[in-house]
Amino acid sequence: MILDHTNRKYRMLRNASGANKHNGAFYYSQEIVRNIIPRVKTDRNWVTVKVQGEAFDHCIYFVHNNMHPETYEWLKDYDDVVLVCGVPETMDKVRHLGTPIYLPLSIDVAEVEAYKRPKTKDIAFVGRYSKRISMPMWQIDCIENMSRDKLLAAVAEYERVYAVGRCALEARCLGCEILPYDPRYPDPELWQVLDNAEAAEILQKELDKIDGPFDETKRAGDQAECSTGRVRKRKTRTTGKAVQRNTARDK
Repeated sequence: MILDHTNRKYRMLRNASGANKHNGAFYYSQEIVRNIIPRVKTDRNWVTVKVQGEAFDHCIYFVHNNMHPETYEWLKDYDDVVLVCGVPETMDKVRHLGTPIYLPLSIDVAEVEAYKRPKTKDIAFVGRYSKRISMPMWQIDCIENMSRDKLLAAVAEYERVYAVGRCALEARCLGCEILPYDPRYPDPELWQVLDNAEAAEILQKELDKIDGPFDETKRAGDQAECSTGRVRKRKTRTTGKAVQRNTARDK
């Protein structure tokens, strides 16, 4: 089963989030589903976006909020969770919720490279407004609050950009020099270009360390269960009462 950016509740929350609707987690989820999940052999469920309180037992959960990992405390109600962290320091902060692994952030390199163009401008900030609101950025251009295709086209024109995370990877892929601005990440060399396909190989190796090599005979049984859309029961750790969770993907 997969809980991703097509989830009804997630779509509603995103549409109501104003300028924040173009946050990186949404676009990263698209690439995870398109380029990473099909390359990874596992019987685990997948959660690629955050919907408060919703996940699966025996799942791979992508942690996007490195600034406030405490917002994932509810994951303690789920069993056997592998937490995928894009920043090494986040691993220790969520270790009590499951098994954390470090997977460097990645991008669809071919998709980003298609936006390359001659450099005509000097310097800009790229990212979300909420990340630079307290910074003295009024003297430079700010690329923010826009869809990813428009953002990539704009970033490609600059020689240097202030960026972190996947924005930094995309900018580096477009030939920009990366400048630091977030005190948590003083070294811009942390942001090295990694293709989604390469990230899938890293993830597979990490999962094999946890679960052992994947048994292909399990896949048919898992797919059959998924197709039934059946409801399973489990007990929560907080109340001990049986609850029902629909394990079919939320259309």
